[in-house]
Amino acid sequence: MSTPSALTTTSYAILSLLAVRPWSTYELTRQMDRSVGRMWPRAQSKLYEEPKKLVAHGLATARSEAVGQRSRTVYSITPEGRTALAAWHREPGGGPVLEFEQLLKLSFAEHGSRADALATLAAARRWAEERNVENRSAAEAYASGNGPFPDRLPQNLLVGRFLTDFYRLVAEWADWATPLVEAWPEDPAAAGADAAQAAETARRADW
Repeated sequence: MSTPSALTTTSYAILSLLAVRPWSTYELTRQMDRSVGRMWPRAQSKLYEEPKKLVAHGLATARSEAVGQRSRTVYSITPEGRTALAAWHREPGGGPVLEFEQLLKLSFAEHGSRADALATLAAARRWAEERNVENRSAAEAYASGNGPFPDRLPQNLLVGRFLTDFYRLVAEWADWATPLVEAWPEDPAAAGADAAQAAETARRADW
């Protein structure tokens, strides 16, 4: 086995999925999109390369199997892969990195119009609603005992609660910000500050 020093967090995300069960490349990309991708989004082209990297490091194996007239590659974790995954878990990891284009636009809203800012807030609200549809479906499935990986419920619960609260946070923030922006003049550069809301924000930061 070669040293895993070249592995990235995405590599370990794929390795974590392989520790659950073997997956084909297509299944891995689907599973990344519906689960891991919600907290570690990466381009699909990268996801097709990562399993090959794990095989090259001796952390996974690849086998070909027939599906009708076609063949597919199925990846499985190796004992060395489980050792590397355990070593990765011994480090606490980095904290969240916020990447939020709509928030960036609103941060410089004076270069657009009030209508632009309101449309951005509405889009953020829709994003939270759309993301929460599958999130709620998964939560209800596990709550009723019908989740796809019931043995992993203790772990999924930690992630599910965070994502549920995060989507709610974005929705509630958009609901709070919308009437404030509605009160702005058409040119946001001429908007006045809401002293009461500034004081409330400072109070909320004191936790």
